[in-house]
Amino acid sequence: MWDQATASTRSKEAGLASDSDWWRGAVIYQIYPRSFQDSNGDGVGDLQGIIDRLPYVASLGVDAIWISPFFTSPMHDFGYDISDYRNVDPLFGTISTFETLITKAHVYGIRVLIDLVLSHTSDAHPWFIESRSSRHNPKSDWYVWADADGEGLPPNNWLAVFGGTAWEWDENRQQYYLHNFLTSQPDLNFHNPDVRQEVLDVVCFWLEHGVDGIRLDTVNFYFCDKELRSNPPLPKDQVLATIAPSVNPYNFQRHIYDKNRPENLDFLRTLRATFDRYDGRIALGEVGDDLHGLDIVAEYTRGEDRLHSCYSFDLLSGDQITAEKVYSVISSFEAKAPMSHPTWAFSNHDVVRHTTRWGLTTIKAQTTVLSLLICLRGLACIYQGEELGLSEVELTREQIRDPYGFEFWPEFKGRDGCRTPMAWDSDRPHAGFSKGVPWLPIPDKHRPLAVAAQERNAASMLQKYRDMISLRAKWPILRLGEIKDLKVEKTVLSFVRVHESGHIYCAFNLGDEMSEFSAPQIKSGKRVFGEFESALMPNRLRLNGWSSAATFYK
Repeated sequence: MWDQATASTRSKEAGLASDSDWWRGAVIYQIYPRSFQDSNGDGVGDLQGIIDRLPYVASLGVDAIWISPFFTSPMHDFGYDISDYRNVDPLFGTISTFETLITKAHVYGIRVLIDLVLSHTSDAHPWFIESRSSRHNPKSDWYVWADADGEGLPPNNWLAVFGGTAWEWDENRQQYYLHNFLTSQPDLNFHNPDVRQEVLDVVCFWLEHGVDGIRLDTVNFYFCDKELRSNPPLPKDQVLATIAPSVNPYNFQRHIYDKNRPENLDFLRTLRATFDRYDGRIALGEVGDDLHGLDIVAEYTRGEDRLHSCYSFDLLSGDQITAEKVYSVISSFEAKAPMSHPTWAFSNHDVVRHTTRWGLTTIKAQTTVLSLLICLRGLACIYQGEELGLSEVELTREQIRDPYGFEFWPEFKGRDGCRTPMAWDSDRPHAGFSKGVPWLPIPDKHRPLAVAAQERNAASMLQKYRDMISLRAKWPILRLGEIKDLKVEKTVLSFVRVHESGHIYCAFNLGDEMSEFSAPQIKSGKRVFGEFESALMPNRLRLNGWSSAATFYK
């Protein structure tokens, strides 16, 4: 049973005030606050709900939580359109509530990361209201404005991620403004030093409020080309989009001028210097690019003067997970930035849940993929409900709320299917999420997977997550070790994690059938998890379909 005494012990052991390297190899639990726990019955999750569920989060053994945006917002993109960076939207609570959340999370030994969207604001933000009021006000250059071309059309061919042109005409200024997402999300002009300073001040505001780190949304979108040059086309055989690859024209351009600009590196160095003024705080970037994501992650995390960590969508996409796919991603990153600290995730609030995306219909398959995540070098990020084995939810056109889904329905149904509320107790109304009607429905298929039901089952997916996260904490090699001898043979991926304390040989069969494979000769080893089967030939092992194993040796 997880109680306050356990929490106090863990807090002391965690050493929250002194361990500036806590993030290396950390396990982070992402909370989408609208869908985690509603404390006041309005059908929307809130900060108090997170506080109420901290004992559960602590029982998972994670090092930190990442909370998706809770700032003041019109909610056209559900918080990723911020109208006040320094306040909490009343829907979620108050600044005081958030401060209480940090304090109580720290008691449980859990650090807190927030999600800052700095590339764009809401069009309801006072900065944009002033900027669009005229061409000569003090904030007239705070956003990306451009004159129409000779025919009244946008200045270039840039497209918005959520569909259509990335330019919106403003009648008052008689100019276009840039929006890489919704028209209500105008992009800030990072070429303006006042904008860069204001953004840094916002970062400092929250660091001084005690957050342990910041997840930086769309960190590669900060700068666009100052000359506003048009993007070249991308051949269709190179399209690798994570979301809506065939229906969204955004995927048919090489995005070399509207994002991924070299000017961003200098700003990231300044940003890192800002974080370094606060001991033990981390900057974790999201790189939104399907074609060159790993290259950008490597570039943004190389050395000690850029971001602490980044993640791309390379393992957040694909209809199936294979040994070859994982080998390609990991070996590519290790070749580009072997000293950097990547973040790996299989699910989040933007993509189809990986149990559905990869067809993982059994606990055995889900556990194998979990063991892979836990054994990879870098930070591991888990999305709420993943630990329950929740699958993607099919919603009707009337049920969806995501503007992305509205634009491309029915070929692409938006992101709501991975954002439905947590199932806490199948016997309670709305599965214990809320006393009111939830903002998105909770499907019947999630009720048997509710937390309360899995707590009573020692073989549940929830317990598998607790066990594997505990293993990662127990073995410094899995948190801090290098990754060597990466190999793929048939459906088996294998590698060795190497640390001063020894080696752990890890192998994962990501296929349905038993597979035999080459393995190093280990004279004496200690089981970490799973079981290898010996083969008839020397230096050969076997693993059943969808299974994994790891052995420690000196």
